[in-house]
Amino acid sequence: MNFLKSARGPDDTADDKLLQEYRRNGDLAVLAALYGRYMHLVYGVCLKYLKDEEASKDAVMQIFEELIIKAAKHDIKQFKPWLHVVTRNFCLLQIRSAKKLPTESFDDFMEFDEHLYHNSDNEDSEDELASLERCKQKLPKAQKTSIELFFTEEKCYKEIADETGYTLNEVKSYIQNGKRNLKICMEKNREH
Repeated sequence: MNFLKSARGPDDTADDKLLQEYRRNGDLAVLAALYGRYMHLVYGVCLKYLKDEEASKDAVMQIFEELIIKAAKHDIKQFKPWLHVVTRNFCLLQIRSAKKLPTESFDDFMEFDEHLYHNSDNEDSEDELASLERCKQKLPKAQKTSIELFFTEEKCYKEIADETGYTLNEVKSYIQNGKRNLKICMEKNREH
């Protein structure tokens, strides 16, 4: 299997049609065809984060195994940006796991994160990002700082605690409460 480029370029069948077909009949060959279009990009993201060719190749295979379940379970609007989020989150969890540091599950943040990514081709995405920034500004300082360090700068709990002087439990609490408050704020903005 060649990790540097897809065996074939995308054919005329759109990603969403392949995704619908996989969800309808569970045919792994269909999912493999869809994933094959982006495997080289997945490998590139893995290499960027994991900084190891063999570990990145393994990650590409493990991510495909995760997709078997996730692609059937999640409401995916645009496959490519959604796959990027899944790949990035997988790599970050691998890095944190290797360091044996406490982790925050990205699955509960996935819906929020995915919403921003799947609108990336729409003109609404700028509004969404602006709304996110406004909501972040409304967070208490400790929550805002912890959220930014964790999700934007991709720091682990211990690094955030060291940098801010908060305890590990405070950092976990600020991130959890900050995510909840951001989600509530974003939902209110969408209703208006």
